[in-house]
Amino acid sequence: MNPQGRETDADLAMAAQRRAALARERAERAEATARKHERLARESGQRFHEQLALTHRRTAACHRASARLQESFALRAAAWTKGQGDRPRFMAVVAEACDTDSAAMTLLDAERNQLAVAVSDERSRAAQDLEYVLGEGPGQEAAAELRQVRASGREVVERWPEYGTSLASLGIATVTAVPLRTAESCIGALTVFDPRPVPGGSPDLSEIAEALTRIVLLEPDADPGLYGGTDIRATVQQAAGMLSARLGCSIADALTLIKARAFTEDVSVETVARRIVDGDLTFR
Repeated sequence: MNPQGRETDADLAMAAQRRAALARERAERAEATARKHERLARESGQRFHEQLALTHRRTAACHRASARLQESFALRAAAWTKGQGDRPRFMAVVAEACDTDSAAMTLLDAERNQLAVAVSDERSRAAQDLEYVLGEGPGQEAAAELRQVRASGREVVERWPEYGTSLASLGIATVTAVPLRTAESCIGALTVFDPRPVPGGSPDLSEIAEALTRIVLLEPDADPGLYGGTDIRATVQQAAGMLSARLGCSIADALTLIKARAFTEDVSVETVARRIVDGDLTFR
């Protein structure tokens, strides 16, 4: 380990470079398969070869997007190893790819309970905590409806009254969320925050969302932890279990109580959960 204790970050850069190279290789293979089906389509006149070619072209584009994210993260990790800048967050490169500074990824279970969150900065963390506590917002809507959701300016408050009002106090004017989908289900959502009121249509975040889904779940070298940048809400679940047993209520009701206390005290859900687990907070 070097004097600054940054050996781990050097390993992060190497891991990201390796994943980027693998993503480039997968993109090349997908492109080769697409070309093969395009040739077969011309020779046979069968449309399903055209459809397969399009599918493989989209897959190749997704792998290239994944490679770009990994390469950008590797550069940041390498700079940090040399003492330049802050410790890198993978979601910061995702936010940059979305042309903003603030982005959050949430991972959900089958009932759309939030299992984990990864953020690019403190603004996106605060915004995501608001959605988690209040139970309304773009990420939840995108995951529930399996479509991209966007609101800007006054529409944010009109669409989600409590969430929108609190979001404005964070200096966020526009939100866009897109589901993280697999072939069988939705595993979460990517939400992008912008301080600018952005009129017009929604930017297409589907390629970045698909790349992120592959990075955290689908690839052979998938990394749900995003190089240590994902916060698992294990403490919250533990606190909910303890509170459920103590009060004789359901886990869902216990979570509601924890979120309500966090909102009332203007602290994070994790802070309240930790106090419950440590025995410093009781509910009567």
